[in-house]
Amino acid sequence: MPGPLTGIKVIEMVGIGPCPFAAMMLADMGAEVIRIDRKTKPGADNPFPTLGTKYDVMARGRRSLALDLKHPQARDVVLAMVEQADILVEGFRPGVMERLGLGPDACLVRNPALVYGRITGWGQTGPLAQAAGHDLNYIALSGMLHAMGRVGSPPSPPLNLVGDFGGGAMMLAFGVVCAALEARNSGKGQVVDAAMTDGAALLGAMMYGLRAFGSWRDQREANMLDGGAPFYDTYACLDGKYLSVGAIEPQFYAQLLELTGASDPEFKKQWSQSRWPQLKDKFAALFATRTRDDWCALLEGTDACVAPVLDMAEAPLHPHNHARAAFVEIDGVTQPAPAPRFSRTVPEAGASAARPGQHSAAVLADWGWSFDAIETLKNAEVI
Repeated sequence: MPGPLTGIKVIEMVGIGPCPFAAMMLADMGAEVIRIDRKTKPGADNPFPTLGTKYDVMARGRRSLALDLKHPQARDVVLAMVEQADILVEGFRPGVMERLGLGPDACLVRNPALVYGRITGWGQTGPLAQAAGHDLNYIALSGMLHAMGRVGSPPSPPLNLVGDFGGGAMMLAFGVVCAALEARNSGKGQVVDAAMTDGAALLGAMMYGLRAFGSWRDQREANMLDGGAPFYDTYACLDGKYLSVGAIEPQFYAQLLELTGASDPEFKKQWSQSRWPQLKDKFAALFATRTRDDWCALLEGTDACVAPVLDMAEAPLHPHNHARAAFVEIDGVTQPAPAPRFSRTVPEAGASAARPGQHSAAVLADWGWSFDAIETLKNAEVI
């Protein structure tokens, strides 16, 4: 697979959530990522029915080696692979990899230049490090969840985009690539501790700055970007579909008023925060007079900063997304394409998810195991 990370070898200790997303990002960019799946007994229950199927989009682009990680020989296989790898990523609770004999100390002895990436909710240290949690808990601790949602209502969960993927997986992928670049100069690896609550807090850097400056309030729906401003919100249209409006700058707001025919003098009071609730009511009444697509025909592509709120069936069909090939189809499953874009080392989405252990023998052969050694591992039920 082409891409800017071609030639980089990554070991992914398979888990759920942010670790496979980060590994997908690395694989999308051309890295050779080998998934170390846990070898399970035939017919064992799978609590996550999409795993190992073509619908497991986050597992695309990688081959799978399934190992019985409780077997001492499995540990030796992983450590031997570590000697050839640039990066290892794992997403278990602190201490799990150490109990398997595969913690950073053991791996860095075998390969001092290895970058060892760890992703957890709370981080490797701190009073909550050993506690269970999920995305919502991590962004709650960061201060970001409190800012999301409508006034008078509980904070709204933003799917699991902010903690798992934005604050977690993307920070892990960024961190291990940074460390791999540094290792090329120093010859020394290191541990990258990516905590989702740390990353979610970092995503809020601008808001923390605005709050310190005095231009952000802790109340929900009271600020420019949280649905408080009438010119930065979503509105229901005549057909029940929604339109997003983000006309912040005065010149863009002026064009919004001009194109929509919003002639009421009250609309001119864009920055009068005391008038924002009334202006929102006026915009709501205005946008309810036409269907979403009628408004888009008038406003989309102008500087009024308006776009339709698309569902996941509509998004891949939108002309802009289609023109940029923002979505691809692999084995009949429509999914987001690799991002960002590169002018020369153009990445491509890889094959759909492998079945656990689908490539065990082939991976070991490619990484230097002999036929007899592979047969020995099979006979010992290590793979």
